[in-house]
Amino acid sequence: MIPYGRQLISEADISAVERVLRSDFLTQGPAIEVFEAAFAHVAHAKHAVACNSATSALHIACLALGVGKGQAVWTSPNSFVASANCALYCGAAVDFVDIHPGTLCMDASRLRDKLAHHRSSSLALPSVVIPVHFGGQSCDMQAIHALAQEFGFRVIEDASHAVGALYQGKPVGDCRFSDICVFSFHPVKIITTGEGGMLTTQDPLLARSLQRLRSHGITREAAEMHQPPDGPWYYEQVELGLNYRMTDIQAALGASQLGRLSEFLARRRAIAAIYEAEFKDLVGIQAVPAFTESARHLFPIRVPAGKRRRIFDALRQEGLGVNVHYIPIYLQPHYRAMGFPMGLCPEAEAYYQEAISLPMYAGLTDSELTRVVNAVENCMSRY
Repeated sequence: MIPYGRQLISEADISAVERVLRSDFLTQGPAIEVFEAAFAHVAHAKHAVACNSATSALHIACLALGVGKGQAVWTSPNSFVASANCALYCGAAVDFVDIHPGTLCMDASRLRDKLAHHRSSSLALPSVVIPVHFGGQSCDMQAIHALAQEFGFRVIEDASHAVGALYQGKPVGDCRFSDICVFSFHPVKIITTGEGGMLTTQDPLLARSLQRLRSHGITREAAEMHQPPDGPWYYEQVELGLNYRMTDIQAALGASQLGRLSEFLARRRAIAAIYEAEFKDLVGIQAVPAFTESARHLFPIRVPAGKRRRIFDALRQEGLGVNVHYIPIYLQPHYRAMGFPMGLCPEAEAYYQEAISLPMYAGLTDSELTRVVNAVENCMSRY
């Protein structure tokens, strides 16, 4: 079975992890800062803060921006549930902004319409908006930033799919148009640490807050303490944080993988180019606007809704581990129980009914790629 996504681990990756296992530090050691510095350089960010998952990163990003009870966070329905759950962890309300039918990302024009409706109806505006860079391509961040300035909300980019993506020719993660950007290193993502996440920001105060929040709210910095330290062992918990630290084992793997980022991206983009050429007249394909260069985490196609299940099953029978990304978050039972109705985001719902994610990962061989192309063409001709 050819999976829809998987990691690509080299001997150099294994050696990097082995060096940590033979060192004095398995966690809270020097490998973390090395990985953070390397990632900040790649993302053109002043600060990078590593976490044990992107879900954890989203949570503390919300906390660092003051999200709490009585506030609202808006995000895209076309994402994994973590993009919305992070607000619920903080006691805030959640709402959703529909996607653009071509890009499958949060539609800035729909965001504007929803904001304007809430303002004119005296409804609560969001304190934070979390656009999701679905499939590896950036939302239109300049347009969203302009709305943030007009309507007074903060922005967290959920770039879990978008390590190495570009927006307006510059790296996603430089936070030109956001407060914080979050990345994922799950094994199916562009690079992996097993489980892991990273936050980037240009704001030193936000960076310090994120560093404390990932580690119990504890500081060892005298300037942040409430009293002079008793000695070099002294620390203070100055806020309620969590244990969201990444291990040095994970960081070593991540830094090694980061060294091959350009190689991974080139292969993913080459695969995407072949898919686009072969399938452009056969299935619906995610539109990639001129302002972005996708990292190609996913390659979703759209097939007739009434035939999606038969095509999906046929592709599985052909040996392709295809998947579907995503069920709109608000259709999950936990969110339906909160009162979210069918029809809230028609474009996201229509896309879900038609979506199939094809195999897309850097280790996909040419022969496997040929199998995928042939299988899709055969199944589409049948159905």
